Amino acid sequence: MYDLHSAFSISPIPKKVGDKVKIRYHGMLAQAGADQIWLHTGSGIGPWENIYNYKMSKEGDEWEQTIEITKADQFNFCFKDSANNWDNNNGLNWSYRIGR
Repeated sequence: MYDLHSAFSISPIPKKVGDKVKIRYHGMLAQAGADQIWLHTGSGIGPWENIYNYKMSKEGDEWEQTIEITKADQFNFCFKDSANNWDNNNGLNWSYRIGR
């Protein structure tokens, strides 16, 4: 089992619309040898809105993608592989509050 807090890194921590962040994933899907991983994102506190899947690039033993924060709301994300296996923090996903 891996530590859920070490499944990814994000830099810089997103705080406002327009921030560009690099997310690096090295959680259970990467450790299981996935051939492709997508960063699954959305916004909002209830049902997700503005849902998008970003194809991540493999860099060594991690997967990475740089995205721009485009909405002042709650930024939510998780990860999935090409076999439709998910790493979603045991159903909680990961999120950051984004200001204007």
